Amino acid sequence: MSSSDIKRLCSLHDIQPSRSQGQNFLIDQNILQKIIKTADLKKDDIVLEVGAGLGVLTKALAPLVKQVIAIEQDRELFKVLKEELKEFKNTELINNDVFKIDFTKLKSLKRDFKIVANIPYNITSMFIRNSLSLEPKSKEMTLLVQKEVAKRIMAQPGQMSLLAVSVQYYASPKIIFLVKRNSFWPVPAVDSSILKITEIKKNQKEDKEFFQLVKIGFSSKRKQLQNNLANGYGFSKEKAINLLKKGGFKPTVRAQELSISDWLKLGLIVKKS
Repeated sequence: MSSSDIKRLCSLHDIQPSRSQGQNFLIDQNILQKIIKTADLKKDDIVLEVGAGLGVLTKALAPLVKQVIAIEQDRELFKVLKEELKEFKNTELINNDVFKIDFTKLKSLKRDFKIVANIPYNITSMFIRNSLSLEPKSKEMTLLVQKEVAKRIMAQPGQMSLLAVSVQYYASPKIIFLVKRNSFWPVPAVDSSILKITEIKKNQKEDKEFFQLVKIGFSSKRKQLQNNLANGYGFSKEKAINLLKKGGFKPTVRAQELSISDWLKLGLIVKKS
């Protein structure tokens, strides 16, 4: 849809896009085609789309795959979405908060599926973390996200965050293309990026202990890791320092300086302590 098409639909249905809910509709057809190309879709693919909005992306996906499961929380947008997609028989539309849906009960997601979505800005980080840590997992994701979120996900030791560790632990992320803010209506305050996440691994029993450690490590960003470990596990400060030294880390190291392999090493040391 063009900008005029989307504005007409919103006017017709008395819809005022909500900035607080990240309702920025894609109007650039070139970017839409880049998303489709990046997703590398096959005829037998099942696609999960979150934040379907007015169906701009959904309409592009549906003719290319076996089924699209499109989620939209906003009731007014959902009414328009149903009307816009009534000719596509391979779409399943869900009017709900994505975080309140039990995906294990969706029969279509029992087999491998792909996530392709223009994620609403206000849920981006939480959605990505949940999608990678919960089951069933997608086999890959193609996401249109805020540029800064994409950069945070791709961060290297020295600028790591809980989000970066979460994504890089479970998968291989890659920024494919920068998307300027004027590719959307209403125009958001920031640019976006197309992010491809592949090689997503299944849950392991060790994941819970690993992320307990990482969350403790990042619990207070301004503090050194030794302090967070001592507070989080109830260790003495001396014990926390000794554990870090065993791993070859400086006592003054901070959580953002550790790589995934560093966290794994530290996890084994803490487990044996």
